[in-house]
Amino acid sequence: MNMQEAADRADAMLDATLGAIVPEVQWDHRTSTARGCDLTRRRAVTTIISEERRGSFLGLVERHWKKSGFRITSANPSQEMPALFATSPDGFQLALKIGYKGQAFFDVITPCVEPSDVADPVSKPNGPAHPPGRIPTPHVRSDFWSATTPAPSASG
Repeated sequence: MNMQEAADRADAMLDATLGAIVPEVQWDHRTSTARGCDLTRRRAVTTIISEERRGSFLGLVERHWKKSGFRITSANPSQEMPALFATSPDGFQLALKIGYKGQAFFDVITPCVEPSDVADPVSKPNGPAHPPGRIPTPHVRSDFWSATTPAPSASG
């Protein structure tokens, strides 16, 4: 596998993860980086995910990753800045981190692969595209994810 093929696989993992989030959240690409023999693809969520809904958000992503065959390697249960980390069977490392102002960030780091040129991601953000390094803090309201009440339980 070369870096472009690994980048395509990382992008597919990010597309699938964001596609599994219902109701959907608005997101944009962050800067990709390559070093040595691996690279990182990144995305930032611009939808406001309230503190009351962060646990539901992380739980939904955790269930999707497990269903996709990824192994959860660790989690940070912090109320303010929780995080979730996983590894795919083929060695890709996935992370979901909640940062400043509750912004959700997704990263996928590839395993060491054959060096090659790497094109920008082909998937289009489902909201405005921002210049690299200029993605705003969460500002898109969602009736579900931005609500300041706990998410209703699945059982009722």
